[in-house]
Formats: sequence, C-alpha cells, structure tokens
Amino acid sequence: MKIAPQQRIYVCFFLFAVSLGALLSRMPDLQVALDVDKSELGLTLIGAAIGALISLTLSSPVIARLGARTTAFITVLGTSALLSLVPWIGAAPVVFCVLFVEGMLAGALEINLNVEIDRIEAQLGRGVMNRAHGFWSLGFFVTALVSSVVRQAGISMQLHLAVTFAAVLVLGVWAISGMRNAPARTPLNEGKAPLVALPTRSLMPLCVIGIAAFLVESAGIDWSAIYMRDVFSVEPFIGGLGLTLFTFCMALARLFVDPLVDRFGPRAVATMLLVLSAIGICAVWGAPHAYVALAGFAAMGAGCSAVYPLAVSAAAQRTDRAAHLNVAALGQMTFVVFFLAPPLLGFIAEHAGIRTSYLVCLPLIVYALFSVKVLAQRRAACDGSVASVRSVNG
Repeated sequence: MKIAPQQRIYVCFFLFAVSLGALLSRMPDLQVALDVDKSELGLTLIGAAIGALISLTLSSPVIARLGARTTAFITVLGTSALLSLVPWIGAAPVVFCVLFVEGMLAGALEINLNVEIDRIEAQLGRGVMNRAHGFWSLGFFVTALVSSVVRQAGISMQLHLAVTFAAVLVLGVWAISGMRNAPARTPLNEGKAPLVALPTRSLMPLCVIGIAAFLVESAGIDWSAIYMRDVFSVEPFIGGLGLTLFTFCMALARLFVDPLVDRFGPRAVATMLLVLSAIGICAVWGAPHAYVALAGFAAMGAGCSAVYPLAVSAAAQRTDRAAHLNVAALGQMTFVVFFLAPPLLGFIAEHAGIRTSYLVCLPLIVYALFSVKVLAQRRAACDGSVASVRSVNG
C-alpha cells in the first residue's frame, strides 16, 4: 500500500505513543509489582528522563548521519521492545536501567520525527505538525481505552505489553520501510554545526512554553489513574476514563486545530489553550465528585494539545542554525519534562496529597502565557521552494 510521506510519520508517532501509553496505563499495577511507594515509583521512572536528556544533547549528529528511515527503525521499534520488558522485571533498579536506554532512543526519536515532519510540511505548503502530534495523542487515547478494558478483565501486564510490541513491530516495519529523507531547510548560518545541541537565549521562551505543555501532559497521563483510585476509590474502568478522556480530547484538538492556527495565528491559539489547561487543573484539584475530575482531565488534554507542536514548529523554522539542533535543544528543556514530572509529582503526592501535586503546573502555565509573544501572530506560509535544498545526509 502506497502512503504519503507525512502519513508514515503519523504512524511512527502513533506507535511510539501506543507503546509508552500501554506501560503508563499500568502504573498502578507496576507500583504494586515493584512494591514501591509513589515517590520511589517516580524515581524509578526518572531513568527515562536521564537517557532522553543525554540523547537530546548528543544524538543530533548521529541522526543526521543515519537519516530518517534508519533512525526511525532503531528508535520506534527499540523503544517498544524495551518498554515491553519492564513488566517482566521485579526490581526497581533494573527497571531504571531499562528505562534509561529507552529514554536514549526516545530522545533521538523526538528529534528525528519532528525535524522530518517540518521538512515535509515545507514541501506540502501547508501545516501538518499539529496533526502529526495528534497521532501521538491518538495513540495514547487508543491504548488508554484498550487498557481500561484489559485491566478490568484482569489481563496481566506481561501479556498486555507483549501483544502491544508485536503489533508495533508489524505496523512499524510496514510504515518505516518506505520512508525517504525529505529535503532540509537551509539555515542562515552555514558554519560547522556543533556536536552538542544547547538552547540559545532566544530559544528559551519557546522552551518555557513547551515545558508548561509537557508538565500538564505528564500530570494527566502519568497520574490520572492513580488519582482516580486514591481520591475517589473507583473501579479500574472508571479510573482509566481520566486517561481516556485526557488523550481523546488532546488527540481531537491536535487533529483539527491546524485550520484555527492558519486563521487566528499560533499566538492566539496557544494563549487560548494554556488558559483552558489552567481551568482543567483547577477542576482536578478541587473536584468534589469523580465526574468533575473527569471533566478537568478532558480540559487539560485539550488545553495542552497543540501548545508543544506550535513551539516545535517555531523552533524548526528558525534560521540561525540547523533545524535538528534547534529541535533537539527545545527537546532537552521540554520533552525530558515528560519524564521528570513523575518523580516530582510523585514526591508531592506522597507528602502533600495527590490533589496538591496538580497545582504545581499552574505557575508554569502563567509564565508560559507571558512567553507566547515569541510565537508569530500569523503562521508563516510554507514555501515549497525549500524542497530543492540538500537533504539531511548532505
């Protein structure tokens, strides 16, 4: 079956989210299996954050040398394989090590897919970045919905993640095999690219915006099932609805927000979504009933949906240096928060209550609202002429 280049990227985002979401949806079961408290569980998950930070800092030259297809094979299939091993491990330190390697691959995957979809976007002459990230969210929604049923049926983590990896392997090989490197944007600075990707001062406001979005996303994805269990003592299916609604609303917004961005501009859309995130967080924090919390998770999902993709687009379109360096630098400060948030929120939940842990997101959202001025008032028109420039492999 012939599919368009952007659709292959969509599948890669979807499969990565399915693999990661399958594990995250089993956090209550993993906590029991490892016999750890919330703080210790968070510290175990931090292995992925450390690996991702190292990868986001150092892997850009390797990605440029390998190209999009080879990098996608290694990272998409490799992350899924490693995540499927976690339920078989009974010791938290060993899980930490496995997640460290998984984080290394995830960081490279983040750079590779975002740079490639930006280049494809330029070729198409229209925005597809948010839609690509929409398939990441769609993957989380699908796996959250499936996981609610799987947990209710009493199916083990081991079988659940093994079947997930088998599906990712088949679909991943099919989608990635036909991938080709899209032509690269040409940076104004044609000097030798640095080996280490570090954020520049002018990139920091975009980092703040991305961090706020990822902290909200992590709070919704990582801890929603445990929140529903601990606060309202609901059965597993209802407990999983928080994650399901969060990911569904995130996916829906990302899949259909591009026309709004084209009409109203990235700045206005990001502002509206950040405000919606804040409303959702307040609803979860003060929810008197389970249905109010579920509505809050839905608002959080829609609110953080397109904020990070808008920041990625802005970073990739900067012409001060190569796109993969700016995306990697942004990823250091944002994507890693997706992994650092579990120990932070877990520590707060253990010592101040899980409701209070959600309030940590509010100050950062307010800071991000003051930073949205770095986003364009109108989306820049994609210029198909960039398709003539050299590819990532030179």
